Amino acid sequence: MSKTKHVSETPATQLLRRHQVSFGEHPYDYVEHGGTSESARQLGVDEHHVVKTLVMEDEHAKPLIVLMHGDRTVSTKNLARQIGAKRVEPCKPEVANRHSGYLVGGTSPFGTKKAMPVYVEASILELDAIYLNGGRRGYLISIAPSVLAQLLAAQPVQCASVD
Repeated sequence: MSKTKHVSETPATQLLRRHQVSFGEHPYDYVEHGGTSESARQLGVDEHHVVKTLVMEDEHAKPLIVLMHGDRTVSTKNLARQIGAKRVEPCKPEVANRHSGYLVGGTSPFGTKKAMPVYVEASILELDAIYLNGGRRGYLISIAPSVLAQLLAAQPVQCASVD
């Protein structure tokens, strides 16, 4: 007999439920520094469909969120150019935690502590379904990419690069 893990609510799942967004829940065993390749492996999904939530900041230390394919990295130079910033860089983990209200490794773009502009790699919006963090380490949710534009007003950008 298989046991399903009970997953308690997070600010992200509360927001999605409030907006009546249907989503799948996918708990997995969190591995420190395992990244999207580890969660994709455990869940048996393509890493390209697992979306990273990255908290970054511009030259004025204004925070922003970038949603990127798990198997790609962000070209901060291309991103800065597209959003009209001089430069963009990742926040230090403790700063990212403060802005989002989540621990790095468990950051969801939904239900963040501070409202931040959200940018999404344009090709993510072309996928049928995506997996992204549900607001806790070891917990992904699956949703339709259209939810990103509807709930987060996510702006499409093209800043992906392959490692």
